[in-house]
Amino acid sequence: MQPNAANHCLTRAEVDFFVENGYLGPYAAMSPDEMSPIRREIEQKVLSTDGPNPRSRAQSRHMDQPVVYDLATHPAIINRIAGLLGPDLIVWATNFWLKPPGGAEIPWHQDINFWPLEPPLNTSAWLAIDKVTVSNSCVQIIPGSHRVSLSHVRAEAGVAFGEMADPAAFDAADTINMELEPGEFFIFSERTLHRSSVNTSDKRRLGISIRVTLPIVHVFQDSAPLHAGHSAILAKGKDVMGFNRYAGRP
Repeated sequence: MQPNAANHCLTRAEVDFFVENGYLGPYAAMSPDEMSPIRREIEQKVLSTDGPNPRSRAQSRHMDQPVVYDLATHPAIINRIAGLLGPDLIVWATNFWLKPPGGAEIPWHQDINFWPLEPPLNTSAWLAIDKVTVSNSCVQIIPGSHRVSLSHVRAEAGVAFGEMADPAAFDAADTINMELEPGEFFIFSERTLHRSSVNTSDKRRLGISIRVTLPIVHVFQDSAPLHAGHSAILAKGKDVMGFNRYAGRP
């Protein structure tokens, strides 16, 4: 998939691909060189400090760190998602995914199984902060898996999540490895099956997920996995519904 460099708009062929496969990308929001100072700022100001969520330094840092707010509202991401969801968009959650060497497997799952949204509508972007490869545990996806909602069961011992998609309900034969350079991202549906393996390399893997929905969706902002006082971002357009709380750039 090649981006429209002028305005990051999706072509009709890209929209059709997403509808059929449940993902798009990778695309470049910035070059690896442009990501380098951003990575240093994330290491120094985000991962090493407490944030709005008392349970996790990795979540909701768009609320207190301008560098995270700017990543979450990057036009290369938001304008492409607008091609799927329309002109009025909410970034309702941000979360860093840091997996050190030896970091545990995240099992196959559909994100919507875990989220406080009604109706359950979302498109996510996963943006690489580090170089992401198979050996340091890139995200893996199954194209077309978004067209069926799967039951989730108790996860196996030793993995990072408490629940996983029922292994008897899907076939992982068509798995795609989403290897990314720093500054690249891919987009996927709330129902697209994905996982990441144990990090078998000697290099960490750091990325950020940016969760985007519509103003018609109720985000239960004070409920887990979010937290009391959570605020979203009105990333594009307007909200005439008034269901959710917003904050500006910190």
